[in-house]
Amino acid sequence: MSLQAEFENVAQDVKKVKSRPEDEELLELYGLYKQATVGDINIDRPGMLDMKGKAKWDAWDERKGMSKDDAMAAYIAKAKEVIDKYGM
Repeated sequence: MSLQAEFENVAQDVKKVKSRPEDEELLELYGLYKQATVGDINIDRPGMLDMKGKAKWDAWDERKGMSKDDAMAAYIAKAKEVIDKYGM
């Protein structure tokens, strides 16, 4: 299975976990997913009243410079960890 195919499968599976992962886990998954699918962040940071938007922006910005393949591999590893922890 190619890295891209495994990434897509795991991205679907992680949405089916039995209980909601912790915010930090969700932010890490979000940042890695955006880096893997879009690349380096290409939008302005949200305003100071948008706490959720800023947290997501920061999670993505932390991955700046990471290659898409590295981001996919890291996402797969983190998603499998979340699936193992919370079950499907």
